[in-house]
Amino acid sequence: ELDLSYNYLTVLAPETFLPLTSLATLNLGSNRLGELEPEVLRALPQLRALLLQDNPWVCSCSILPLWRWLSHNREKVQEKSLLLCRVPEQLNKFPIMAFGNESFRQCQETSLSAQHYIAFLIIGPFSFMASIFFCTFMGSITVIYHN
Repeated sequence: ELDLSYNYLTVLAPETFLPLTSLATLNLGSNRLGELEPEVLRALPQLRALLLQDNPWVCSCSILPLWRWLSHNREKVQEKSLLLCRVPEQLNKFPIMAFGNESFRQCQETSLSAQHYIAFLIIGPFSFMASIFFCTFMGSITVIYHN
């Protein structure tokens, strides 16, 4: 068991708990964590109880990986109702666990369609050749004008 509550922690590196493979209970409550990388928690294979309450969570797209971990490990998360957003202001005191997949729709990476890639393949070489012809044409006009 490790109680790190009330320590003004603001960030934890993914390797923070690597040597503690048998850690079963971790209390990170009442710190200053705005984010937490799930890799920090994945390094704890024996974790059975996690306390994260009373931290100033930043509920932007960057919390998506932590939200996914929390959603898949609900049985390990203690005091779920006390995991509240602090930022942005419109989400102040909103429970993190109340988010759903649809809440992060705007965060999903968009991929380009095949049509976009084809357009790039056509426009790229065409614009390159056009710039060469334009430079050659302008150079020829300059030479003719000076002669």
